[in-house]
Amino acid sequence: MGQRRDNAISLYLEAIRDGNYVEAINTYAGARYTQHSTPVKDGKEGFIEFFADFVQRNPTREIEIIRAFEDGPYVFLHVVQILDDGRYRYVTADIFDTDEDCKLIEHWDIIEELRDTTAGGRSQVDGPTENSDLDKTEDNKQLVIRFVNEVLLAGDYDRLPEFMTSDYAEHSPDVADGIESLEAYALETEMRYVELHRIVGAGNFVAILAESESDGKRRAVIDLFRLENGKIVEHWNVVEEITPEDTWVNSGKF
Repeated sequence: MGQRRDNAISLYLEAIRDGNYVEAINTYAGARYTQHSTPVKDGKEGFIEFFADFVQRNPTREIEIIRAFEDGPYVFLHVVQILDDGRYRYVTADIFDTDEDCKLIEHWDIIEELRDTTAGGRSQVDGPTENSDLDKTEDNKQLVIRFVNEVLLAGDYDRLPEFMTSDYAEHSPDVADGIESLEAYALETEMRYVELHRIVGAGNFVAILAESESDGKRRAVIDLFRLENGKIVEHWNVVEEITPEDTWVNSGKF
C-alpha cells in the first residue's frame, strides 16, 4: 500500500520480532523520533535502550500484523504480540507519523492483554482485514468525527442508531454485539470520551486516538471502526490506563 506502511511494518518485524533493533531504528526512523509509549524515551537512543532490555527479557517474540493502512503521512497498525512462548500475549494499536522521505518520526501506541474469552464471543482482532471503498475515505472519516463529537464526547448514547447498525459487530472484550450492549456498558461504567487527539483512515477503516474516562479512571484508547454504506458496522479497540505522570519517560500518551 506504500513505503510508509512498509517502513512501519519493517520496524515491528525487524526490531521487535527479529531483535535487530539498532539497525532497524536507524534504517526506518527519521532525523527525530518522538515517542508516546510512556516507558520509552524519545529518539533513536531511547528506542535502542528500551529494546535492548526488552529482547533480553523476552527471548521468544512472535509478531503478527493484522491490519495496516496509510493516510497521508500517517500509518496505522493493528498487531498481536506473543512473548516468551505465550507467557505474555498482547494486542497493540499503533499510529506513526512520517516525514517527506517516508521515515518514521513520531509514534503513539496502546497495548492491552489478549483475553481468552470476550463478552461477544469474538476475539479482539478477528474479522475483515482488507481495505476497500478507498474513494469513501474522507466521507467515512467525517462520519466518525461526527460520531465522536456528537455521541462519545457528548455522552448522548441515544443517538447511536444514527451512526451504527443495530447489530454491529463488537470486538471490545467487555461488550457484546449491538447498540443495546454498548449503551448499557457506557452507562454502567459512566464511560465518556474527553478528547479526540488524532484520526486516520483508509476507505472502510477509520481509527481514532482518544482520551476517555470510565470507572473513575483515565484511559488512552485507539478505536478502529469498519464502515459500510455510511454506518459503522464493526468496532475494535485497544485500551490502556494512563499511569501517573511521574512514571513517564517522555511527554505522555498523546
